[in-house]
Amino acid sequence: MPEPGMNVFAFDIETVPDIEAGRRLYGLHGLADDAVVQAMRALRRQHSGGSEFIRLHLQRVVVISLAGRIGERFRVWSIGEASASEADVLARFFAGIERYVPLLVSWNGSGFDLPVLHYRSMLHGVQAPRYWDTGAVHADFRWNNYLNRFHERHTDLMDVLAGYQGRANAPLDEMASLCGFPGKMGMSGAKVWDQLAAGQFDSVRDYCETDALNTYLLYLRFELMRGKLDAAGYAEACERVKEALRQSGKAHLDAFLSAWEAASL
Repeated sequence: MPEPGMNVFAFDIETVPDIEAGRRLYGLHGLADDAVVQAMRALRRQHSGGSEFIRLHLQRVVVISLAGRIGERFRVWSIGEASASEADVLARFFAGIERYVPLLVSWNGSGFDLPVLHYRSMLHGVQAPRYWDTGAVHADFRWNNYLNRFHERHTDLMDVLAGYQGRANAPLDEMASLCGFPGKMGMSGAKVWDQLAAGQFDSVRDYCETDALNTYLLYLRFELMRGKLDAAGYAEACERVKEALRQSGKAHLDAFLSAWEAASL
């Protein structure tokens, strides 16, 4: 396991199509928001051979959720409120990296989350010198930084477990369920636009937090598998998570805990 006191942030982001970018790039001025999204998806289908998945630089970040350790304390939290600007969400995320210099953990973070954060931070002029350092400022970052695919300061679990072979990738939901964790609980990324359009920001944030939780729990299992945790240490780490969920007072975290404990019976 990371050294005692090391900060570990498992993170996940939720995004929606950037409708203002769609209007600007594709001449969709005058169309309602939903119509712009439909047009962007149609254009994507046309150019991709069938996929509606909007290209990464056109994805607007609405929330970033994290589950992890700050020192010896485990917590789950989110950056972003319904009224927050994308620039503020990004700036707060990278300010956290500046302050805590955590080990980042993701599931497909190299293929989705981080490239989105890169593009959108460039758009807004968000600074993140510690994140982008590869050793010019801090010598130890030469050998372990956030950008190198084979370093551990950012560990993309999906990429690592697949042996860096895209054809071997597995979905977070399925791996979490197979390992006895709750997986997805009634939501998916495909529903985020509709949920936000209906004013259901809280449900999107809660869903993002449970994905970050699943990712953190898979990271603990990964640490057990590679011998950085023994069985007792793994059980202790899981119990720390459970105790934090018990004390959270949040319905979606209570539900996550109940589903986790039920899966363990």
